[in-house]
Amino acid sequence: MAREKIIKVQIEGGKASTEPPLGPALAEVGLDAAEVVEKLNEITKPYEGMTVEVRIVVDVETKKYRIELGLPTTTSLLLRFAGASEPSGDPMHKKVGDIKMEHVIKVAIMKRPEMNAKTLRAAVKSILGSARSIGLTVEGKDPKEVLREVEQGVYDELIRKYEDEWRRAYKGVLL
Repeated sequence: MAREKIIKVQIEGGKASTEPPLGPALAEVGLDAAEVVEKLNEITKPYEGMTVEVRIVVDVETKKYRIELGLPTTTSLLLRFAGASEPSGDPMHKKVGDIKMEHVIKVAIMKRPEMNAKTLRAAVKSILGSARSIGLTVEGKDPKEVLREVEQGVYDELIRKYEDEWRRAYKGVLL
């Protein structure tokens, strides 16, 4: 039976370092800190400017590890892209910001590990619903209208552009 040690740390996306506390904790379990930090930075780069909770689960016998991310909420990601500080208290009448359709797609990709959506298109539709509920517009339009446009195929080319990134989206890494 494998014995695991879990190293929990909060880092800014894409900016992990071998400085304490992470470096010494990794060395203590026999991992190459520089290698793990490089992998962490690669995985968390999409969350630059945000604090991400990371769990590194290490098999102390084999030295294999996996990285688990505690992702920011959909609301916080959408608000960040909109440059807004908080959701609207009255989203139907008071809008707090506008985002691009590409931002919606990027949020869908970032949230993939937590979503049940089988396709990027389905994930985008879910994110549009979240955008509407917090008082955002998308490309200057009500997200409900953009959702209809997605269903009509208006954004098919843009969504296809990100399909590979969606397929590669982080699901947990065993190294």
